[in-house]
Amino acid sequence: MWTEAVEETELMTEMGQSHDQELFLAGQTSPVIFTSAILNFGVRQLLEALVELAPAPHARESVEGVEREVGDPFSAVVFKVQAGMDSAHRDRLAFMRIVSGEFERGMVVQHAQTGKPFATKYAMTVVGRDRETVETAYPGDVVGLVNANALAPGDTLYDGAKVQFPPIPSFAPEHFAVVRADSAGKYKQFRKGIEQLGTEGVVQLLRNDVRGDASPVMAAVGPMQFEVVVARMKTEFNVDVQVEHLGYSVARRTDSSSADELNRQRGVEVFERNDGALLALFSDKWRLQYIEKEHPSLTLEPLVAAAD
Repeated sequence: MWTEAVEETELMTEMGQSHDQELFLAGQTSPVIFTSAILNFGVRQLLEALVELAPAPHARESVEGVEREVGDPFSAVVFKVQAGMDSAHRDRLAFMRIVSGEFERGMVVQHAQTGKPFATKYAMTVVGRDRETVETAYPGDVVGLVNANALAPGDTLYDGAKVQFPPIPSFAPEHFAVVRADSAGKYKQFRKGIEQLGTEGVVQLLRNDVRGDASPVMAAVGPMQFEVVVARMKTEFNVDVQVEHLGYSVARRTDSSSADELNRQRGVEVFERNDGALLALFSDKWRLQYIEKEHPSLTLEPLVAAAD
């Protein structure tokens, strides 16, 4: 097995598939590292690779195209929201990465997406199950904000001159499924749990008038995300759910002027995502190509990563 692995690695190197740091930093390539946490295989090598390859803190471009320098006043990007990390307290942590300036616990900053002030009294670092209060942090540091219910992945926090960073890229979904609560008596917990997981970005939530709020559609890159939803709904919200996979495999962004015609087409269904975007789901790429040919005036835009 080792000999085979070495030969295949040499073959990839000859094909030009070896790591190129400049291409990596430009976002054109990504290194692949094979590890297994459960087997404790390759974990140390993974951490070493992160230290070696990850870029140092640097200027970040805002949505207006202006760079926020490392030495500018405080700014940060929320990259992850996680609930249920402590079952005893059921708290919700928003993890932010400091982009510029110095963070001090308790400082009141601005939330770019809402324009409202945001207090940072409860700030900490999290390593495994251990938590420690953070008093100060600097560019590159990751800080967890406790019970930050107003924050979502991709949000910007800042002090001083206003800044808002571009949203975090995401992959276009290719798997879709309806989720329902087993018991109608737990509908309230069901709604709370589904909204929470949607906010965290575990799945994208889609709705339309035909299916209603009781049967939202989950959109995911891979089917394992549905398994995560089922497990977390059970353990964190005490709700058993059923997942019914749908026969769609392609999604396109559309608009209200195209929605009515698309809904009349066979093998097509239009939904509204939580952020207000309209998505048209197609049974397969051939159905999409046929409709694009027969109805060229309809708005059907690919879900490119930078736009999500």
